[in-house]
This record gives sequence, structure tokens and C-alpha cells, in this order.
Amino acid sequence: MSWIYMAWRNLGLKKLQTTLSLILLAFGVGMVSLLMLSEKQLSDTFDRNIQDIDLVLGAKGSPLQLILANVYHVDAPTGNIRLVDAQKVIRHPYIEEGIPLAYGDNYRGFRIVGSTAAYLDHYNAALQEGRRMGGPFEVVIGQKVAETTGLKVGDTFFSAHGLQDETDVHTDKTFTVVGLLAESQSVIDQLLHCSIETIWAVHDGHGETVAESDREITAVLLKKRNPLAVLTIPNVIRDSNMQVALPAIEINRLTQNFGIGLNTLRSIALIIMLISFASIFISVYDNLLARKYELALLRTMGSGPSGVFLLLLLEGGLLSFGGAALGLVFSRVGLLVLAELVQDKFRYDWSSIGLLPGEWTLFGMAIFVGLIAAAIPGISALKIDISRTLSEK
Repeated sequence: MSWIYMAWRNLGLKKLQTTLSLILLAFGVGMVSLLMLSEKQLSDTFDRNIQDIDLVLGAKGSPLQLILANVYHVDAPTGNIRLVDAQKVIRHPYIEEGIPLAYGDNYRGFRIVGSTAAYLDHYNAALQEGRRMGGPFEVVIGQKVAETTGLKVGDTFFSAHGLQDETDVHTDKTFTVVGLLAESQSVIDQLLHCSIETIWAVHDGHGETVAESDREITAVLLKKRNPLAVLTIPNVIRDSNMQVALPAIEINRLTQNFGIGLNTLRSIALIIMLISFASIFISVYDNLLARKYELALLRTMGSGPSGVFLLLLLEGGLLSFGGAALGLVFSRVGLLVLAELVQDKFRYDWSSIGLLPGEWTLFGMAIFVGLIAAAIPGISALKIDISRTLSEK
């Protein structure tokens, strides 16, 4: 009879205690693992979308709101700015590139964003089908938009005013889908892309002509040529209704605030893991007390002290391995549930389930501590008085 089989059989003798130990450890490991996965997904999402965006120019308001609205498109914009004022900043010698954005309409909850070809180029957008937008009311749609709405190249639709509401529909302006982007795992997957002139045409009054000096946009994504731009541009626009925000700083501030809650949850998970290790210790020690006679018999049949010690270690190892493995499975289920919530609310894909390096460390530590918890009663087993134990039976 193999040692592993004997350890497995012994654990099965007390199903309730074994199950409780497994669930506690799985819950603790699962929580820590899910927090690791969430932080990684959040960090990757932030990093992918702020690549080479050093500053964001927009209307005065909350800098964080400005970033979330115009880089990640998960918040309302702070307002509009005049194009002529924005162009002065774009032409500043410290600025290498400026990508203007204008929006205000949606289709079934997905934003219709007007910009230049540079916006798609910035995210290395590749066409899966069709071509890029050229003429008025031509749009190129992201992969997530196509999957959710069913739009395809050649389809037409009407936009609705606002970023979420679909009641005020512009039935006099028809959009045509001319291209479909390949999936990029970035913000462009969840947008409908058109020219800025198209956005203006949707909102121009009936037959009215808006002077070029009065044209407005929502924001400009800026790439600096000189590091001094971070200090200079705020002074350039000081007396205007505009502001610049630094994505890296605002996102770092957001993640720090977010991290306070994560640290609390992580502490709770670690406490649960400690309780589970105590449960493993109690389970193995209780089994030791209940099977002292059996262990003494093993000793008389030729099994040395090391064999008995190994048996108890295997019990603790099986418990910790099973609990840790089950915890990683729980974290994947939790991530899939969270991914659905994130996709519904923010249109981002959080469905990656690969093992992180930190999870391998967590898995190994859980097994190691479980073995330590089992080794303590295992040392007591080495001190069993064989003759006394057999005589008491």
C-alpha cells in the first residue's frame, strides 16, 4: 500500500474536517490570486492605452476625469475647447504630436469618436475588413463594437446624442460602416471612429454655418518633444479655459487609492490562509491522536520513525496542495465573473486566465506552510511510545 494512498485514506476518515480545511485554504488562496489577477489586468489596461501619451489637453475640471474620459473613454468629458486654441498648443515647439478628439454621440452605448488618421496609427490599428474612413459619415468600428452590436462593413445606422442615452436619435444623419478593425486589446476596440468633420456635421444646426474660429473639440492627446513641455504648457494656457493633465501621474494616483482597498482585502485573505493552516495542523494532529495505535503498529511492522513522519507530511501536503489548487480555480472563476461586469460597464476585456509568476510563488508558499503545519504533529509522532500505546489498546 503506497504512502500517498494511505495519506489520502486517512484524510477521508474525517471528511468534514478535511473539507473545511480545503475550503478555508482555497478561499484564502483564491482571494489573493484574484487580487493579483485584477491588479495585473488593470495595470495592463492602463499601460496599453497611455502608451506615448504624455499630456492630455482639455477643458478645465478634474484632471483624472479628463484622463478617464479621453484616454480610456469611461467617464464624461470635462467640456469642450476651441480648436484654434488647441492648435496653438499643438504647434508649440515642445510638442511633437497632437491628436485631436471630438465626440458627443453614441451607438448602443459605444462612443462615436472623431479624430484624424493619427489616432488609429497611434494604437497601431490594423484593418480586418474594408478600409479606413474618408468621406463624411463614414465610420470604422472596433472589434468589441462589432461583436456586441452586430454591425458589419456596409451597414448603416443613426447615432444618438450623448454618451449612453439612446433616446435622442439623429435620424437625419446616416452613418455608414466602411471598415472593421482587428482586435488590438486597447481602447480603440470599443469605439466607432470617424472624422472630426463628421462630428461637427452631426451637431451643426439645420443649414447653419459655424465659423472656423468657433469650432470646438473635446480634447487633444499630446506627445512631448521636450521634457520641459510638462512645465511650459500649463503656463501657456494659464489664462484660458483649458488644462493639461499627465496620464501617468493621474493613473498612479488612482491606482494608489485603489490599492488601499486591495491591501485591506489582501490582509483579510492572508488571515483566512493562516486560519486554514491552523486547521490543517488541527486536522493532522487530531488524526495523529485518533490513530496512535495504528501508527504504533506500523512501527512494529518495520516502518521507521521517518516513515510515520512522511505519512503525516503527505497528509498535510495533500491538504495544502488541494486547497491551493482549488483556490487558483476559484480565482479564475472570479476573474471570469469580474470580466463580464467590466465588459458590461467599461467595455474592456479582462478574460486572460494565465498563471502569473506571483501565483506560482503563492502556490508554493501555501504548500510549504501546509507541510510545516503538518510537520509539528509529525515530530510528536516520532516520540510515540510503541509498547505503552499497544498495551493501552
